[in-house]
Amino acid sequence: MALPLSILDLAYIREGGTASDSLAASVALAQRAEELGYRRVWYAEHHNMRYIASSATSVVIAHVAAHTRTIRLGSGGVMLPNHSPLTIAEQFGTLETLHPGRIDLGLGRAPGSDQQTMRALRRTPTSSDAFPQDVLELQGYLTGESRIPGVHAIPGKGTNVPLYILGSSLFGAQLAAALGLPYAFASHFAPDALEEAVALYRREFKPSSQLDRPYVMAALSVIAADTTEEAREQQLAALRLRVHNFLAAGRPYDEQEADMLLASPAGRQIGRMTKYFAVGDPAEAAAYVSEFAEHAQADELIVSLASPDAKASIRSAELLAEAHGLSA
Repeated sequence: MALPLSILDLAYIREGGTASDSLAASVALAQRAEELGYRRVWYAEHHNMRYIASSATSVVIAHVAAHTRTIRLGSGGVMLPNHSPLTIAEQFGTLETLHPGRIDLGLGRAPGSDQQTMRALRRTPTSSDAFPQDVLELQGYLTGESRIPGVHAIPGKGTNVPLYILGSSLFGAQLAAALGLPYAFASHFAPDALEEAVALYRREFKPSSQLDRPYVMAALSVIAADTTEEAREQQLAALRLRVHNFLAAGRPYDEQEADMLLASPAGRQIGRMTKYFAVGDPAEAAAYVSEFAEHAQADELIVSLASPDAKASIRSAELLAEAHGLSA
């Protein structure tokens, strides 16, 4: 059987588009992913980013779940320090009650925002220090074994929504191993610690009631097109847009300026963030995906479809699914 593939959908608001367009595209992508045999689609919590529409992550999941039938949907991830564990247990307990057997809860400890937005969210730089305790509190609400006497998540209690720890450093790997939870590494934008983190997680993993052996998900960017040339053109467009959003947000988009930014030290650093990038025709993209899976020692891959156009992203998902050997 082919290694499971899943999708990370950042619900991009593309140039000239609206948040409504973005969310409609997310529904269309999830519906096609379901038909193609992808295992799950995850949505990430980001705030104050003009080009990402998934800030209210649980609401996005509910909307997409109502328009699909079987594919798993979840957070990749909810930034738990932004919320009380009880609130997240209630939200995802409600999702699981409405869509049983289809909901995942991926958890991260990063702010998902800048310093000013962190203030607006009423969190402090030390909020993440309580992340391990918050994960355990959240887990208790979902299993029905609350760590706060007399407090229960309704809905949520006893739903046992599966938890995943997300990370881009050794901290997440250690926590996931200690708690016996699946570990998802954000190698699509933070590639440097991938090998060390996965090795640590597998070495220190302790079985739990949720998981009896280590389970690693690793992320990478993907652009598959009918021809290599077309895929490379899409990659350049995606990199131009990425560097513009990072370094020139708020200014009119200009390809010449974007190319100058890409050639700058800051632009080259942004380019290095996408070290793991499958680009090419279907055979080339699938071959890279297989090589990356072996390199990452992954049990499942989660792909970030990096094409700058919504239709091209769906086409990329189709081509990769066929070449990789997925079956619905």
